[in-house]
Amino acid sequence: MTATTSQPQLIELSAYGDTANFELVTRTLPPLAPGAVRVRQHIAGVNYVDVYQRVGRYPLPLPAVLGVEGSGVITAVGAGVDGARVGQRVAWSASSGGYARLVDIAAERAIALPDNVSFEQGGAGLLRSMTAYLLLNHYGRLQPGQTVLVHAAAGGLGLVLTQWAKAMGARVIGTVSSDEKAALAQSRGLDHAINYREQDFVAAVREHTGGLGADIVVDGIGGAHFLRSIEASRSGGMAVTIGSISGEGAPAEALAAAQLRGVLMERPSILSFSKDLAQYRLATAAAMTRLQAGLVIDVAGRLPLAHAAEAHRLLEAGAAQGALLLEMDRQ
Repeated sequence: MTATTSQPQLIELSAYGDTANFELVTRTLPPLAPGAVRVRQHIAGVNYVDVYQRVGRYPLPLPAVLGVEGSGVITAVGAGVDGARVGQRVAWSASSGGYARLVDIAAERAIALPDNVSFEQGGAGLLRSMTAYLLLNHYGRLQPGQTVLVHAAAGGLGLVLTQWAKAMGARVIGTVSSDEKAALAQSRGLDHAINYREQDFVAAVREHTGGLGADIVVDGIGGAHFLRSIEASRSGGMAVTIGSISGEGAPAEALAAAQLRGVLMERPSILSFSKDLAQYRLATAAAMTRLQAGLVIDVAGRLPLAHAAEAHRLLEAGAAQGALLLEMDRQ
């Protein structure tokens, strides 16, 4: 291989904690392993799981390269690989090492990008789309006419969940923090926007559902907020906690609160779910079907690889209305 392909730039995390521990470095890649492909990245998605890994909540061996999804072109194919070829456009997710210009991944995890799905939509949308499938199809078994409450409806995942649920025939209620975010979410199909700074979202949800509550509530905030999400769920419904932006997971009393209301409580992980290859293929197939059908991945920001720290700051500040991505060819 040439120096360009064997010594890529990447963002290395040297210690858990602040983004000050990120460093743009050049590393020599090891020989490509059997069963793997090497992808020259166009896009790396930036997700909140990257933040959890950076601070050590989801520890990785250090030094580490973060990033759990991306897209690009296969530049090399390892021994024993069938069905992949040099020059093929692919996306991948639920692995690691995305903050790099070149990444080696298991060939079975490389998903062919259809012609009508861009590198940007595939590289910044696969994990979110897979998560929507996990929450609404696999766990929620959402039915037409049911109601979904999505917190942070103008965020990267919230916008995808809204579109996915609407495509399944659901009514979608979402919480937002501003009129601007409400307008964005409504442009993607949101039926009712609740500004949680001005309204009690539990009371508003009950008003919109005739006092019953939502059939499915998706909460990425965690902590005491999740207790309120349980309150907003109907009896027989489901409250799903998928993150802890508040810094806390589901509180100990959440199970008792869910049992009291007759609400099913779930704490799924798309990364754990995707360790099973059959489940990964189901989720990625569903994601690609939706992307081909017009699911929009709203992009809040495009930054060069060297600005990964800035992407994390924007994400943690809640400033991203949509997905954040790193563009490898951007300087």
